[in-house]
Amino acid sequence: MYTFESKVRFSEVDNTERLTLPAVVNYFQDCSTFQSEELGQGADALKKMGKAWILSAWQIEVDRYPRICEKLKIDTWATSFNGIYGNRNFRLRTGNDEILARANSIWVYMDIVKGRPVRPEQEVISAYETCPSLDMEPVSRKIALPKELEERETFPVLRHQIDVNNHVNNCQYIQMALEVLPECGRAGKIRVEYKKSAVLGDRICPKVAVEPDRKVVELCGTDGSVFAVVEMRE
Repeated sequence: MYTFESKVRFSEVDNTERLTLPAVVNYFQDCSTFQSEELGQGADALKKMGKAWILSAWQIEVDRYPRICEKLKIDTWATSFNGIYGNRNFRLRTGNDEILARANSIWVYMDIVKGRPVRPEQEVISAYETCPSLDMEPVSRKIALPKELEERETFPVLRHQIDVNNHVNNCQYIQMALEVLPECGRAGKIRVEYKKSAVLGDRICPKVAVEPDRKVVELCGTDGSVFAVVEMRE
């Protein structure tokens, strides 16, 4: 398990002085990056091998969004490797070890030269010590779409949304969904299915469905292809 400590910053809260959902996700992403870099499996090391871990799905559960200046502990660990897939868990805690949020993520190991998924090398797997999975509701990495979705106003991919891979950062898709459904900013259960990477110059065509027990945002391209699907529940 890898852990780093932080404190809720002014730049990470909204008008309620509580950590935002995207900030929770960014803490998780940063934690996994820190661990991989420390183990010699960071982005540059993998790039030299012509490989990369691509995020396929999130399952996030938030019990409480902490307030500004609360001390935080962020944990991550690998739980399993199965074929082309790797599973990683996360946990967000207070300085007093109150669990605030937990997450499971599914990653696909890609040969970025050939543009296809491959099995990770044994040296890559061996770098990570696997630990037991968190006790979370079992869900599919694929999100079932409602029969009818309402189209909303399109918007462009902006430069600040692009990450080191020249793609839209994974967290930004959640931020896009919240721009369409701002009332979901305090969602307790969030799932994301990633299908295709958006890049600078793309336009996002959101489609929305509001059901009794969930709200779904499908983020599409102008050609009808799907970049990501975001599902949020209370």
